[in-house]
Parts: sequence; structure tokens; C-alpha cells
Amino acid sequence: MIGRATDAIFPPHAFDGGARPQGEGLSPEAWTRVRFIEDPRCDGCGTPFEVDPGARCAACQSDPFSFERARAACVYDDASRDLILKFKHGDRTEHAGLFGRWIARSAADLIAEADAVAPVPLHPLRLLSRRFNQAAEIARPLSRTADLEFLPDVVVRTRRTETQGGKSGRGRERNVKGAFSVPDERRKRVKGRRILLIDDVMTTGATLDACARALLAGGARAVDCAVVARVGGGV
Repeated sequence: MIGRATDAIFPPHAFDGGARPQGEGLSPEAWTRVRFIEDPRCDGCGTPFEVDPGARCAACQSDPFSFERARAACVYDDASRDLILKFKHGDRTEHAGLFGRWIARSAADLIAEADAVAPVPLHPLRLLSRRFNQAAEIARPLSRTADLEFLPDVVVRTRRTETQGGKSGRGRERNVKGAFSVPDERRKRVKGRRILLIDDVMTTGATLDACARALLAGGARAVDCAVVARVGGGV
């Protein structure tokens, strides 16, 4: 009743500027354009492919990531890119709850096994210019909904890296190699725990892999990853 009364006074709006939705989020037209990722998909990197759920693609079998599993809610394309970029660079932090709900659905199996949720960190100088960490803004409501501990600062960037845009897969790996760590005084918060690592977009997985390495070196039992969108979803 309270929610309905609030909606009557402050009607829900569509983040994409389309027709009014039933609840705060996207218009019906925008929903049809977003390509959500469903099973079957690779259990390792989350890429959709024509194999039964739980199987792994050839790339994950030959050169596995440091994290165990990854899930993405949707494909990173024209439909999702605009929403994510507005959130990331346009201060549209109201998108965080929506993206958290998308991840809660796509990564439900990972959330069920997680002990805590941690965001991919920004370097302090980049955080100062952007004013918020988009991964943390998504991870916070997600952890609250899932009743998991939120660990916003267990992984830190030890150096400022160049932007990953325009780099090859190997170039991305070199760019973030050794760029993350778990400070000694925070290791007790990850020791022996399965951590769910959150970010907005996964391209090659290099950043998530580097963060997972840091968490494992810091004592984590295992690391899984969940993102809003992944590049090259193939669906």
C-alpha cells in the first residue's frame, strides 16, 4: 500500500526516457532491446554457447581465469551501452539498483554460494574525478538484498593504470598486472571466504582476473565474478 501511494505521488519514470514503466526502471520498449544472457553459457566466463549449463568453453579450459565462475546480465551493445555510460559518466546513480537487480537474477547461483560481495576498485585519483565507484554503487544494494557482507575496500589499486579501451587482450593483461592488492590489515575480512566480485562491464576479463588474483593472494578461498554486461556476448 505504501509503495502504491508513493507511486501515485511520485510516478515511476523510465531511465531511458520512454513510456512510464510499471516500476522504476526501463520503458517496455527499452526492455525488448536489451539482450539478456540466459543459459546455456560457459560456467567459467559467462559467454553464451551451445553446450549444456555447467560446461566450459575451449578458452576457459585451455587458459582458465583466476576466478572460478563469471556471470553477466546482458550483452554490452547499443541498448545497454547508453544506460551504463550514463550511469558511469553521467552521475545517473539511480541506475545502480536496477543493475543490482539484473545481476541478482543472472548470478543467483553464485550469490547463493558467496560469503561476501566486493567491488572492483578505482584508483583514488580516478575516484576523485568521477566522485563515485560505479562497481561499488551496484554491489552495495546487491549485497543488502542478498543479505551478504559488503566489502567496499578490501581490494585496492596500488597504481593508476591506463584506460583499457583500445588495448588488445594481452595489452589489457599487462596494463593491470600487479595493479591490485589486499592490504595486510584487511586480509582477515577475506580469509577463507568465497568472494563475489562486482563490476559494470567485462571485456576480456583481465581486470576481474587481476582482482581475483589479489583476493586469492590475500587469503580468499575462491572468487566468482558478476557484471552488468559483457562485450562479445554472441547471442
